[in-house]
Amino acid sequence: MDDWKESLTCALVCSRCKKDLATDDVRILSVYDHEPICMACKAEEEKSPDYDEVSKNMIGACIDDTERLYSDPGGYCYHHFYPFKC
Repeated sequence: MDDWKESLTCALVCSRCKKDLATDDVRILSVYDHEPICMACKAEEEKSPDYDEVSKNMIGACIDDTERLYSDPGGYCYHHFYPFKC
């Protein structure tokens, strides 16, 4: 579990645009594929016409799954909406 968590929270490349991310750079998880993305890509993601619906569905399912299975390690679900650093 720790390797998975670290690979998401300390990703060194935006999974969408492939921009390098320094440990001090802010990143966030995509509501579409749960991959770490830069804030510019998050801004583009939020422009998608289905973003509101996808994000509502994702947070409900994510909280249910992670709290039931893992007790929500490190606030994983909230990393989709609150930027974080490595």
